[in-house]
Amino acid sequence: MSFHFTQILIFLPSPRYIVLMSLLPSTNVLIGLIFSLGILVPFYIPAVCLPKMLLVPVNRASDLALESNPSDHPRASTIFLSKSQTDVREKRKSNHINHVSPGQLTKKYSSCSTIFIDDSTVSQPNLRSTIKCVTLAIYYHIKNRDSDRSLDIFDEKSHPLTREEVPDDYYKHDPDHKHIYRFVRTLFSAAQLTAECAIVTLVYLERLLTYAEIDICPSNWKRIVLGAILLASKVWDDQAVWNVDYCQILKDITVEDMNEMERHFLELLQFNINVPASVYAKYYFDLRSLADDNNLSFLLEPLSKERAQKLEAISRLCEDKYKDLSKAAMRRSFSADNLVGIRRSNAILS
Repeated sequence: MSFHFTQILIFLPSPRYIVLMSLLPSTNVLIGLIFSLGILVPFYIPAVCLPKMLLVPVNRASDLALESNPSDHPRASTIFLSKSQTDVREKRKSNHINHVSPGQLTKKYSSCSTIFIDDSTVSQPNLRSTIKCVTLAIYYHIKNRDSDRSLDIFDEKSHPLTREEVPDDYYKHDPDHKHIYRFVRTLFSAAQLTAECAIVTLVYLERLLTYAEIDICPSNWKRIVLGAILLASKVWDDQAVWNVDYCQILKDITVEDMNEMERHFLELLQFNINVPASVYAKYYFDLRSLADDNNLSFLLEPLSKERAQKLEAISRLCEDKYKDLSKAAMRRSFSADNLVGIRRSNAILS
């Protein structure tokens, strides 16, 4: 006996279950198999229940799409780090084959008597090092892109940033890391932007590539980076830079062009400019991993007594702030949903 199925549906009601369903046209019955913990369990449901059940795969699919987007979900891997791994593996393989010696160790390591730390933290990153890492991430995006999908609003031939004529083969030559770094550093220096703004710029850039389904390539990288910096500076910095200020930095661009690019950028982001703290922290630490893989060293200095006292004061301030928030949450409600305070078991002394 054989059946001809008209439709097969797959959805995940929970991470442990996979449901396969098919509708039998002759019996008007929904049959399927539940795969759970290595066991297949058959079932059947009247087809009248189908409209209600279809709500589950749609919602689950949207949840999976959200979780796979690194600019929205903290558990999703950043795109730039995955794109850089190909080059990192090739470098390590080449060094191993050619027996390249690492040479004299330049990295400083802490000892029992001396602790070396850099001046970059997740709340106050080092500006120069952060810009280097962000531009290196953009470089890997361009170098290891999947294709050359783009939009006219970001095309430098259609919307040039300077009066100089754009070469006909402008879309063929990938920019090197130094070229990207000089472009971004000029904007950040002239607009007096912060290192945090650079990290948010990278978040918006990857969000744009994911939402709009485009690639950053030689023909559009400058305008995409400019749009991301423009938006990040307005959202993140307390003293936002106006569009006309960028026209003073890039002499040949008009305010109308900046306004149009900003509008398109926001529409492509679906006006989602929120950057959760967990996503920001993930990008910061992934940038540090990128720097370590590419030998971009952070300036290390011995931990001084004054610096140690400052770090201790900051830690105490954060701890006291967290305790105050926990106590306020406990006072606000005693329901089980709002018990966010830290519970400590009483010690039993015998």
